[in-house]
Amino acid sequence: MTLDTFTKYERARILGARALQISMNAPLLIKIEKEDLEKINYDALKIAEVELNSDILPISIKRPFPLKREERLKRVVERKISDPNVQEKENSEEAQISESGEIMELATPEDESNDEDNGESDVE
Repeated sequence: MTLDTFTKYERARILGARALQISMNAPLLIKIEKEDLEKINYDALKIAEVELNSDILPISIKRPFPLKREERLKRVVERKISDPNVQEKENSEEAQISESGEIMELATPEDESNDEDNGESDVE
């Protein structure tokens, strides 16, 4: 992520976090001459700013909100396969299922009334 894309709040957060690390004796990520360090009085914030400007900080920014999309989403059209081998395979599988499987018939009101007449009830 480049420096231009950081907001001022992100930049302040990065500098503050890195300055805290430097003040707690974290190793510097950039080589700075002793004379330059003396010029800035070993200020952790200025060292962090030098590191940020040199684009070597391993700190990433996670933004929770996505960018708004202005374009409309398009529906994907599914293409149907018209391969004759696929059709034959499906037909043969359906035939095997219908031959081997037991086909259940729908219950009619007449069937239910006959069960009640025979004295068979589910309630005990």
